[in-house]
Amino acid sequence: MDSSTQSSSEPARSRLRELSARLRSYVRRPSLLVVVATLVALVLLSPVVWIILEAQSVGTERAISMIFSAKTAEIVVNSLLLTAAVTAGSILVGVPLAILTVQTDLPFRRFWTIVSALPLVIPSYIGAFAFVSAFGPRGVLQDMLAPLGIQELPAIYGLFGATLVLTLFTYPYVYLTTRASLLSFDGTVVEAAQTLNHSRWQAFRRVTLPQIKPGIAAGSLLVALYTLSDFGTPQIMRYDVFTRMIYVWYNNFFLGRAALLSLLLLAITVGILVWESRINASREGAHVSSGSKRPGMIELGRWKWPALAFCFSIAFLGLAVPIGILFMWLRRPSPGYAEGGFQFEMSFVANSVSVSAAAAVGAVLIGLPLAYLSARSDSKLGSLPERASYIGYAMPGVVVGLSLIFLGLRYENALTGFLNLGETNILYGTVYVLIFAYIVRFIPQAVGTMESSILQVDPKHVEAARSMGDGSLRSFRRVVFPQIAPGVIAGGALVFLTTMKELPATLLLRPLGGETIVTYIWQVQEAAYYGQAAVPALILVGVSALSMLIILRQETDDGT
Repeated sequence: MDSSTQSSSEPARSRLRELSARLRSYVRRPSLLVVVATLVALVLLSPVVWIILEAQSVGTERAISMIFSAKTAEIVVNSLLLTAAVTAGSILVGVPLAILTVQTDLPFRRFWTIVSALPLVIPSYIGAFAFVSAFGPRGVLQDMLAPLGIQELPAIYGLFGATLVLTLFTYPYVYLTTRASLLSFDGTVVEAAQTLNHSRWQAFRRVTLPQIKPGIAAGSLLVALYTLSDFGTPQIMRYDVFTRMIYVWYNNFFLGRAALLSLLLLAITVGILVWESRINASREGAHVSSGSKRPGMIELGRWKWPALAFCFSIAFLGLAVPIGILFMWLRRPSPGYAEGGFQFEMSFVANSVSVSAAAAVGAVLIGLPLAYLSARSDSKLGSLPERASYIGYAMPGVVVGLSLIFLGLRYENALTGFLNLGETNILYGTVYVLIFAYIVRFIPQAVGTMESSILQVDPKHVEAARSMGDGSLRSFRRVVFPQIAPGVIAGGALVFLTTMKELPATLLLRPLGGETIVTYIWQVQEAAYYGQAAVPALILVGVSALSMLIILRQETDDGT
């Protein structure tokens, strides 16, 4: 080899050695982080294993007959029908509201922007029993119409009532995601379409709609997952879906049947997630980048009053009716209060706050390794533990609660001794398991928020700290954590506020005597002592409203 060839290959060898050194350093540095994140993900996925173990006890032949029975088929059809109806209804309500509050000259747009999002702060089960109180048999509306000779109203129970209630209290998911897409939309594209003699409708259909479809799809996915996992509304509306029948069969000690139905529900949920991810992958790269210029305001003209009537109708049904019913029951306590023995105590609020705060802290501490690994890893394997944590979010609360009950029934003696709970404690009736269920369900909220904050931290700052002799933990504590602290606080707050509203897991796993706001509300609702639910329901709605303040404060909306 001559000297010129050797000299020309030397820079390549030098770069190769440098790349190899970086690779070895990269492999060493995150190894502990990878191990921790993987273990965390496996623990979070453990409820699925416990459900499978319990389902196996049924036996293959019996399991097949149960899965393909007429009752199971009815439950599947009912659940899918309700999910499809609520998702479609949320799109029909949420998308027009987003367009009206972003792209039109709707009067009082800022007011309607906030009001249209507020139904999200009302738990759907509170909305359900408020609607039954208003429009059900012997309800408020019936009492008002009785002097006019109207003695009976159409039944609000069943598919119609469940669809109406869930649509009114879940459409803000579609509204908020669609609105976010519209706010980041490049208005010059619409103007270019209009220069080609496209009408407003043609420009919307050919240009705007394709660009906001990802936002609509994201909100629709949240609505579908919420509808599949909701227990309170179908139970109140007497509509047989997965969650209601799982709860009924569990209470009747048909544990194997409840486990099989839980697995079937989980399979459908995962199927929806896979289908949605494939749709997103096929659309990847199909949208244009956002720009700073928004399209000109659409003048409603003669449509201004119908648009206002539409906004008012949704606000009336989604806010005025439930809040008005709660205040009405607050002024008119239910008869039978003393006989029922439903005394509301502030200790219920303390219990809710304490377990929710513990779940929020736990979700932040456990989710931080997942978020950091996913944000700093360039490979799909690095984000795998973070993605695995979303399985828990997709699992309905009744399924998570049931799986942890199975754990308690199988391994109670060993685990109570390990946790030093004492002989008189039952594992699935302890606050430890309840907090764990909350973390499994809602840790993705903390992980997603923290990951977004970590991605905004310049890696060069960490490298500079490392070059000055700081170790991994020290550089994280001194450089990274101060910058992501707001995201950590926001993630914890979201977990806290969502946990406060969780119903099915709390009903199944609450400690003996450890009543919370939601369990007290559920008890008085089932006993038809609605007046006793007014105060705790209003407290819960007030606390839930804080989550909406966090969402709205994150939104940068110039002039809207």
